[in-house]
Amino acid sequence: MTLHIIKLAVGIDDVAHLAKVQKANTLASGNPRCRTRNAPKQAEELLETGSLYWVIGGYIMVRQKIIKFHTRKRDGKPECLIELDPKHVLVEPTHRRAFQGWRYLKAADAPVDIKKARGKPFVDPKMSKEMQKELRKLGLL
Repeated sequence: MTLHIIKLAVGIDDVAHLAKVQKANTLASGNPRCRTRNAPKQAEELLETGSLYWVIGGYIMVRQKIIKFHTRKRDGKPECLIELDPKHVLVEPTHRRAFQGWRYLKAADAPVDIKKARGKPFVDPKMSKEMQKELRKLGLL
């Protein structure tokens, strides 16, 4: 069973902003990283085929493949660094309410990649958030 992680991109405006922030937060390998307090207990399953899905502005917008988990202590407290593939894969924008930390996301609940979405309207990631919200209210997205 494929398993993923979902996490809020706090303070991030769009996918381009996420990429810019991640370039400033890389590991020695050059890959971007995400810092969390708790390491996932199902790490092996996540490493096989899992991705980290980012919620930006209330919508799941993009995913990145999970490469590796690094654990360490910071100020005497444990933390986990999630090493991510630098490639951002756009997904069909899906509304998601705010939550703290990260959550597991089953493959059946994960939004499809935009390139794989068929018969669904395409959302240009460059479209403003206001325009996307208005189109969703009208039932066009």
